[in-house]
Formats: sequence, C-alpha cells, structure tokens
Amino acid sequence: MTYYRVQFGYGFPPTIKKLMILMGIVFLLQMVVSYRMNFYLGLVPIMVWKKFFLWQLFTYLFLHGGITHLLFNLLALWMFGGALENDWGSKKFLFYFFFCGIGAGLCTVLFSPNQMIPVIGASGAIYGILLAFGWLYPNRPIFLYFLFPIPAKYMVILFGVIELFASMEGTGGGIAHLTHLGGLVFGLIYMTYPHVRQKIRREYYKRKWSRKNPGNRNYYH
Repeated sequence: MTYYRVQFGYGFPPTIKKLMILMGIVFLLQMVVSYRMNFYLGLVPIMVWKKFFLWQLFTYLFLHGGITHLLFNLLALWMFGGALENDWGSKKFLFYFFFCGIGAGLCTVLFSPNQMIPVIGASGAIYGILLAFGWLYPNRPIFLYFLFPIPAKYMVILFGVIELFASMEGTGGGIAHLTHLGGLVFGLIYMTYPHVRQKIRREYYKRKWSRKNPGNRNYYH
C-alpha cells in the first residue's frame, strides 16, 4: 500500500527564492512607472513582430497586473516549484521555468500577432510547472481552493481543458488564456521529449535514493 504525505510547500529552494524576490522588486518598480514598464517590458505581440522587441519574451514574466496577481503566482511557484527544484536541482529548474515561460510568450506572439495590449505575469511558466508537477507526482493530493482534494494529474487535466476552451474566446477578464495554454504545451513538450524525460527520471530516482541512503555515495547507472 502506498501512502502519500500531505504537506504545504517544499521550503524555499534558492532559485525559487531569488525568482520571488526579483518579482517583488519589479512589482514595486511598476507601482512607480507602471505604463512605461508594461509597454516596454511586458509582452506586446505587435511590437515583437514590427519593432523586434524580442527581450519582451523574457521580461514579461517578471511583471504583474496587481498585488493579487503577484501573490497568486508567487504562491503557485512556491507550492509546486519547490518539489521540482529539490528533485531536479536549481539549474534544471531555472531552465524549465524559462523554457515554459518563453514558450508561452512565443505562442502568444504567434497566435495573436496584432495584439497591442501588454501580456504580463509569470503564469505561462507557472502552468508549465503545474504540468511537470502533475507528471512527476500524479497521485499527490492537491487541495483545490484549499478545500477539495484532487490528484495532481486530474488538476492539470482540468486546468488544461479550462484554458483550452477559454483561449478560444480570447483574453477574457484580462486573463491571457492563450499564454497559460502555451505554458502547458511547452511543459508537455519538455516532459515527453525522450532523452530529457529519461535523464530527469534517472536523476530524480538517484536523488531520492541518496536521501534514503545518505551514508552511501556509490550510485549505479
């Protein structure tokens, strides 16, 4: 019989801590020069196409539309990203964060090339993190809205279906559903790529084995 431990978060691994601090600092700057920062550092698809503002595919991840938007993303990053960074290591986790975040931005630019409204927030990368969490820990219970327990794999499927249908209706309620969906898609691409998946699984079980056997440093491959 398999038992699952219920816990809230996975500590503060170094990369997640730095990302959270950086997002907080950028948000404080936004409060002073919001419009200029959102336009030049947020993701404006038409500016990427016509003015080659390629840096926006990276910088938009650190801007947020309000304190609630920021806190929600920080909470999700901490809750789900901690397990990934602890098992993958900081470098691999950081690469995955930007792979999904920039990938989500590319989807936005490709499928809404004439959009002039800036897209901001780390949600594209967060959705990629959710997918990886559901992939690696499919039966780990997640308390939806802190009340209803649901296995991680079903939560990812539920969110994916919601974003798929919502993206067909455009940017409803100021939410970039296409960007969220792009994060899921790039997360899926990364996790299903055979060599990457095999390496992730090997390192995951190696780290898991080493934690259970701290006195033995001999690994087999």
